[in-house]
Amino acid sequence: MNTSTSEDNLQDTATPKPDILHRLSPGEQEQLRAYIDHIIREKTDGIEELYQAIAMIAKYIPRFVLIPLMVDHIRPAIAAGVCRHMGIEQSAGYANDLPLEYFSEVSKHLDDVTMAGVVGRMKKHQAEKFIHYELQHHLLHMFEIAEHLDERMLGIIARHVTLPEHSDDLLEHPHRELIRRIRDKQ
Repeated sequence: MNTSTSEDNLQDTATPKPDILHRLSPGEQEQLRAYIDHIIREKTDGIEELYQAIAMIAKYIPRFVLIPLMVDHIRPAIAAGVCRHMGIEQSAGYANDLPLEYFSEVSKHLDDVTMAGVVGRMKKHQAEKFIHYELQHHLLHMFEIAEHLDERMLGIIARHVTLPEHSDDLLEHPHRELIRRIRDKQ
């Protein structure tokens, strides 16, 4: 059995693990993980197929109809699940038309490589608006995505980000290499 499933699912939430979990013996922790994994599998059975079906159906619905429905009725986590099944090109097309705040929320539920692919294929103006928004509101999230962006997109980041003046301030920063690359473009 894969014990990382429940830990991965718990890690994807902003909810911290209760302290009591650390007081359980390794055997009890394993039993709890198995139980959580079982519940998750039971409650999410068929969801990936649903995402796939929605992605296929979305191709036939005009964007001017689909985008407002999405924003008003589909949670960002669900939209991200559908996005994973659409592919980068189609996802970028929808991302261009989504409201910035909604797309930002969707982006939190996608892996960084996928997000870099989507941002890299968006219209330049829309990608720039997203990057600027993320730098203002979710800097570390943008840096995680930026690790996978090409040099052209890093140039956009360089135009919008203010970095510390001294390199010594970044010695322990997890993105120091990325920051060096961005600084070289400024």
